[in-house]
Amino acid sequence: MRVAFLIPALDLFGGVGVVVGHARRLRERHGVDAMLVLTRADRATADEGRLGLGGVPVLELSALRDQHVDVAVATWWETTLQLHDVPADRYAYFVQSMEDRFYGQDTPQRAAAAMTHTLPVAMITEARWIASQLEELRGGPERFRVHYVRNGIDKRVFAIPDVVTPNVDGPLRVLVEGRPGVAFKGVDEALAAAAAMREPAQVTLVCADRAAAEGARADRVLGPLSHAEMAELYGQTDVVLKLARVEGMAGPPLEGFHRGATCITTPVTGHDEYIADGRNALLTSFDDERGTSRLLDLLARDRRLLHELRVSAVRTARAWPSTEQSTAMLLLTLRRIVAGPSPDPTGAAAGMAADVRMTMQRHEASARDHERLQVRMNRIESLLSRGPLKVVRKRLAGRR
Repeated sequence: MRVAFLIPALDLFGGVGVVVGHARRLRERHGVDAMLVLTRADRATADEGRLGLGGVPVLELSALRDQHVDVAVATWWETTLQLHDVPADRYAYFVQSMEDRFYGQDTPQRAAAAMTHTLPVAMITEARWIASQLEELRGGPERFRVHYVRNGIDKRVFAIPDVVTPNVDGPLRVLVEGRPGVAFKGVDEALAAAAAMREPAQVTLVCADRAAAEGARADRVLGPLSHAEMAELYGQTDVVLKLARVEGMAGPPLEGFHRGATCITTPVTGHDEYIADGRNALLTSFDDERGTSRLLDLLARDRRLLHELRVSAVRTARAWPSTEQSTAMLLLTLRRIVAGPSPDPTGAAAGMAADVRMTMQRHEASARDHERLQVRMNRIESLLSRGPLKVVRKRLAGRR
């Protein structure tokens, strides 16, 4: 079987690492002719060695136009725009998040990303909540079924310890991962909550962009780190603090589970894939710095509770699939997609029409708001041009 995964570029963001891992294991372990196809001109924006390409070929889109594959898989909303440029028997879309949420309410990218979620192609995803939403967009699971393939964890790198060593009296070891300044990642909020603690703590920020982390309220800043270095760091951590607002299925807390760390997290989408509040982790509310700090202080004071959560996190990790198991499930899914019929485009057409209608209504409302604002500005301009108000106008102009 020949499989082409379309990615925007070779970088470490947007779930590219997950796709690369699947492609490599499909080739090495299952004999699948898996390849990566770049949809942008900028081939390399990251260290290819850190991506772990192995023997996976990386092709430009133009190189495939005269070839043929069994299934072409889009992996980000922008790549769906060129998906059908690849000659294939079947087309699929690996959805790692509802990607319209990454953009502002009135941006064209938000509308475009939302429309791709109703394309008449097979859908694969890593989280149940995404599967449910995609199925509802197409009339429910009775009419359209999304293929669910959980992301696996590399058990060789993130090796589960036989014994979790309790942190009896040292400072609470807190790990925050991500880039400050990105609102939906919640890194700034996590650092603020940790800084507001009353109990002793050691806060580590892991950020690949060291310039963005300059001045961060952390005891130390590390990064970029390899997977092996991250695994070692998780093994020295008590709590992974993750206050994200938008996630598909957050990986860092689960990686921490595999190394004996618990986590405090918001009820972000995907958390219920492996988080059990009060059993293996603690849930906090969005925009609740004080409450989050209290939970951190609780774990710093109650070392018995901390240890129980960490031990339970390890039990959760043992039941989670490995990367090899995840890729085996993906292979089964791809075979089903190739053997099955193409999705009925009727339901997709209805969903896309609804998206177009909603987008037009939003733009019309925005245009009306702009028109009303212009009328008000014209009235103010007219007032400023009359009598004594000319003096005020001149003074305001001078201050500018």
